[in-house]
Amino acid sequence: MAEVTSMTVAMEDIRAAASTLGIDISNIDLDSIRLPPGEDFGILSDDEDLHEEDPLDYDAGFANIVVVDNLPVVPREKYEKLEGVVRKIYSQIGVIKEGGLLMPVDPDTQKTLGFCFIEYNTAQEAELAREKTNGYKLDRAHIFAVNMFDDFDRFMKVPDEWAPPETKPYTPGKTPSSTMNLSLRKPVKIVQPSQPLSSNDEGSKENLQHWLTDEKARDQFVIRAGSDTEVLWNDARQLKPEPVYKRAYWTESFVQWSPLGTYLATVHRQGAAVWGGANAFNRLMRYAHPQVKLIDFSPGEKYLVTYSSHEPSNPRDTHRVVLNVFDVRTGKVMRDFKGSMDEFSVGGAGGISGVSWPVFRWGGGKDDKYFGRIGKNVISVYETETFSLIDKKSLKVENVMDFIWSPADPILALFVPELGGGNQPARVSLVQIPSKEELRQKNLFSVSDCKMYWQSNGDYLAVKVDRYTKTKKSTYTGFELFRIKERDIPIEVLELENKNDKIIAFAWEPKGHRFAVIHGDSPRPDVSFYSMRSGSNTGRVSKLTTLKGKQANALFWSPAGRYIILAGLKGFNGQLEFYNVDELETMATAEHFMATDIEWDPTGRYVATSVTSVHEMENGFNIWSFNGKLLYRILKDHFFQFLWRPCPPSFLSPEKEEEIAKNLKKYSKKYEAEDQDVSMLLSEQDREKRKMLKDEWERWVNDWKRWHEEEEAERQRLRDGEASDEEEEYLAKEVEVEELLDVSEEVLSFDLDQE
Repeated sequence: MAEVTSMTVAMEDIRAAASTLGIDISNIDLDSIRLPPGEDFGILSDDEDLHEEDPLDYDAGFANIVVVDNLPVVPREKYEKLEGVVRKIYSQIGVIKEGGLLMPVDPDTQKTLGFCFIEYNTAQEAELAREKTNGYKLDRAHIFAVNMFDDFDRFMKVPDEWAPPETKPYTPGKTPSSTMNLSLRKPVKIVQPSQPLSSNDEGSKENLQHWLTDEKARDQFVIRAGSDTEVLWNDARQLKPEPVYKRAYWTESFVQWSPLGTYLATVHRQGAAVWGGANAFNRLMRYAHPQVKLIDFSPGEKYLVTYSSHEPSNPRDTHRVVLNVFDVRTGKVMRDFKGSMDEFSVGGAGGISGVSWPVFRWGGGKDDKYFGRIGKNVISVYETETFSLIDKKSLKVENVMDFIWSPADPILALFVPELGGGNQPARVSLVQIPSKEELRQKNLFSVSDCKMYWQSNGDYLAVKVDRYTKTKKSTYTGFELFRIKERDIPIEVLELENKNDKIIAFAWEPKGHRFAVIHGDSPRPDVSFYSMRSGSNTGRVSKLTTLKGKQANALFWSPAGRYIILAGLKGFNGQLEFYNVDELETMATAEHFMATDIEWDPTGRYVATSVTSVHEMENGFNIWSFNGKLLYRILKDHFFQFLWRPCPPSFLSPEKEEEIAKNLKKYSKKYEAEDQDVSMLLSEQDREKRKMLKDEWERWVNDWKRWHEEEEAERQRLRDGEASDEEEEYLAKEVEVEELLDVSEEVLSFDLDQE
């Protein structure tokens, strides 16, 4: 159409020019006109495009090519088979160009050279192939090493001597950001992942760790009450929370912080979403999963698992379960799992609708390398490099009932009950991943039940074993204590002084060597404290003390250790005892009537106790200091959730933290001065408040005096001229007044004959 218009305009110009020159263009044969060689006067021929060559679409580099190393070296007769295997693996990730797989061959030996080049249509596909297959285990002898072709120039330019990288200040939209160490809560530089969470959202350009740079070193928490969800600062100095962000109908079910506190997740009918930002909570990513009911983050926040169950069309069938594993940053489904409810209801104790939650349990610490789930006679462990089973097969364990990962290392502890009527003993095994090597095993006899507890650093494993007595009519409890970091993993047996005591609660001290046990009969059981060290002999467990007759059924250690709350929830109506385990002394006793939940803040400075909507009265939360002083109380109708925002681990070494603890007085002078200033400000505010109340009272009294004077004449008139307002000057007289209350008439019949 454009060419036709262009030609029409050109003919009009020709006719105009001919008219100016007095030439009758209708008498001219235009086809007979011949232009000078190489001259077209700006008029293109209709077939000019036939003489033009198509421009070649050259890539500006080799960003769409990957190099796969550590392939098997094979002869010519196995070339096609190996090429087919490689093509099958890499074609699942993206479209390989025609002729885009090149596997060089040694001209002398006619064997492959152990590497190949793969060319995709786009650079994004190539980058994804590198991410997903670098480290892929083809077999035990061949683990892929995958690099981008463009990287080789960069590798060749690496200097011989190492130089420290330049630290750049944080600017919005850039990658560097700042966080804090948790010992002093001072700014420390870190590097934020280079890929933004979502390039379409403004929130992704913000510093997602900005909340850690609060000058007052405060922590945040989120609450849900009614239809509102609020994020607030815990301003303990001001004895009140400070609002950060509030939104109605933010979630349709519940909210959940990610393990390092970077994101706040909400749940909706269409799926889940994560929110974050520097000064507000912007939506960073959505994860489509209709009718999602539960979510779970991996420890390092790289992945999000979502769960839903759906009613079957046939009532005799079980519910259908759908689980998706999303990449948190990209929102991509890395793998999905689908099946019947029965397939996902094996093992564990918690969960909903018969499913043990979380279905997938993450191992390997915060690297998010492995996750696993228990099945019938198997434990399936997946690696996140390829999201496939390790060695392409599950770990077969006959009749396995439960397993639990070490919080720090890729080691899992599993429990197998007795088999064959007791002929085959129960056992607890420690298995190393990915080698699947059994590190330690302990056989257990006459076992009724078993529960495993890892210490937060993975240094110890406690196994609570309930055993039958010889008569099989009752049970008693003992502990098997594994010392994971010691040679050959020695195991120590601990039995309570009264073996028949019921174990009500058990809890390790975070990052420590002590643990607490509530044992005995209600309503006043005992609480005992033990240490995995005993004086000079660190290889023996020792009892520190036993507290007799405590109204407690739950244990809550401070995240920093040392302090613990002995809590009496539910039937004990919220009894609280704040205990110092270092000094073995009670710091305070208190009560939060009908408390349902207790949670320490991530620094161990404050404690929140709350009453949720399971009770109709006294809904809300209390904030306490670590030593049991009530700081403030907030009442909220229809209160559902209270969650402290988690903090990432400190960047300080244990030696540096120990040095800071020794010199704490030097560091604390600044904060003591700030506390004193705040205290003086609060005192001044309190004085101002009292003065305001006094002034208000005096105004009220003066107003009444003025009204009294204004009405004096009226009062005198009502008293028949008596002027005095003093009651003592009057003589009281009692006057009886008769008052006719009612008159009624009644007609009576009268018989004259009777008279």
